[in-house]
Amino acid sequence: MPVRVSLRLDLASGGRVGPGKIALLEAIGQAGSISGAARLLGMSYPRAWNLVEALDGELGVAVVTRAPGGQRGGGAALTEAGRAIIARYRGLEAAAQQLAGPPPPPRAPARRKAAKPPA
Repeated sequence: MPVRVSLRLDLASGGRVGPGKIALLEAIGQAGSISGAARLLGMSYPRAWNLVEALDGELGVAVVTRAPGGQRGGGAALTEAGRAIIARYRGLEAAAQQLAGPPPPPRAPARRKAAKPPA
């Protein structure tokens, strides 16, 4: 029976790193900003910011460098620690998937139900 592996790393600090935080870091690397990454993932900017702050605290080192916004625009980039946690997570994920065997084919995205109009 094919299975898809999903990991969560429990850190010595008590924090956790799973697929959501890793996807956020990868999106920051792609978008070049926390707000752009939040948009790519359909997440609010405050939620994305809080997750980055949580990762910094849990790992004890910054995972993203931040430049303030404004007229010239801000931005964000992954630090060496940010790139390292992605690489470590993806490496463990790949090794676990290899042990588990081939994953099942990707599923079609779930359709969202339309919101009910207020009564």
